[in-house]
This record gives sequence, C-alpha cells and structure tokens, in this order.
Amino acid sequence: MSDISVAVIVGSLRRDSINRKVAQAVTRLNAPGLAFTFVEIGDLPLYNADFEAAPPPAVVAFRQAIAAAQAFLFVSPEYNRSVPGVLKNAIDIASKPNGHNGWGNKPGGLFGATPGAIGTAVMQSHLRTVMGGVGVTVFSGPEIYLTVKDGFFTENGDFNEGTQKFLQGWMDGYAAFVKKMVA
Repeated sequence: MSDISVAVIVGSLRRDSINRKVAQAVTRLNAPGLAFTFVEIGDLPLYNADFEAAPPPAVVAFRQAIAAAQAFLFVSPEYNRSVPGVLKNAIDIASKPNGHNGWGNKPGGLFGATPGAIGTAVMQSHLRTVMGGVGVTVFSGPEIYLTVKDGFFTENGDFNEGTQKFLQGWMDGYAAFVKKMVA
C-alpha cells in the first residue's frame, strides 16, 4: 500500500515564519505511512466568484493539490485572535465553486506556534469551526499550543528533546487517526 498523501498548509507567508519552521520540523518526525507535501498559499488571489468562469492558474493548481490530498495538516499563527486571512482565503478557494469542495470528507490536524504566552488557542478554535464547515474531520487528540523561546529549535532546525518527544506523541496519534479515516 502506498503512503497517504498529507497536504501541509502553513498559515503564514513569511519565509522565516516560526510556523513554517515548526511545520518543517514536525514533518521530519517519525510518521510511517504518511507522505507530507507542502502546498503553498502565497500566490493565491483573493477569492472572487467572478473568476470561476476562468480561474487563474494559481487557483487551478491549488485546487488540484487539495483535491489530490488524502489528509491535511495546518500549522498556523494566530492573527488578531483568529485565522490569518491568507489561510481563510485558501480554504475558501478550495471549497468553491459550489459542489466542488476539495476539502470534504478528509481528515486533518492543526496547531500553531507563537513567541507569546497565550499560544494559538483562539485561532485553533476558529479554524476547527471553519474545517467543520468544509467537511474536514479534525484530529481531536491533544490540542497543541506551542510557545517558541530560545532553545526551542536545535541548530539544524529540529525540535529540542522535550518538544520533539511531546510532538512525536501528537504525531503518533495523528498518524493513527489519518490511517483509520482513510482506510
């Protein structure tokens, strides 16, 4: 049996984003049976139903990548106590046009990281609601609120030992959840 394709979507466009670094490190954790592919959202235009007659190439490519994925992993910051606009826009684009929802009936996982103490709890709550609206079943394992401080990452970009152990536990649960949902 081939690996389950998991589309990784980072909710920040910044090249040196904490969440991009976290997503890169988490996808290097042990997850037998899962194949992670980063799907970029930075080239997407703002959603506009007027372009449905002839969607821009970036929209077509993004929709194809989401439709081809068997599962999703969202790693995102929290902007103004909610989901970043670029991430919400990407979700809207792949859920349209009506009747062609690329997200539907697939498993997903989500978490985020921040240098602040409050974490990404509010964003995660909002994103769980949005995911339910487009038909993604979100892994209900432990919710992850990562606070990134000095020593969080090693020199080679992996997690420090304690964080790696903690996130490996999350990844084990997420992988089992995805495999059960896709089977």
